[in-house]
Amino acid sequence: MITYLWAINCLTLLAFGFDKLRALRRKRRVSEKRLLLLAAVGGSLAALLGSWIFSHKTRKRGFSAILLMIVVLQGAAVFLLITQGVPQIS
Repeated sequence: MITYLWAINCLTLLAFGFDKLRALRRKRRVSEKRLLLLAAVGGSLAALLGSWIFSHKTRKRGFSAILLMIVVLQGAAVFLLITQGVPQIS
């Protein structure tokens, strides 16, 4: 699990950096849908970091709101797993 989270966060940070570079060069971009998907599958912290480091997608309120919602939901899920443990299916 740690390896997966490390890999997906690295990939997400690279995707944000690549998209910013493409934007500056006025080339074809990484879709917002793909960037949000990377955040949703575990790269949300890197997505926040990438937005901040590259000053990227910060003026897009809809994108930022969805990204923040993903972070909050993932944070709540982690909190519940830590405090309640993994639910047992019987």
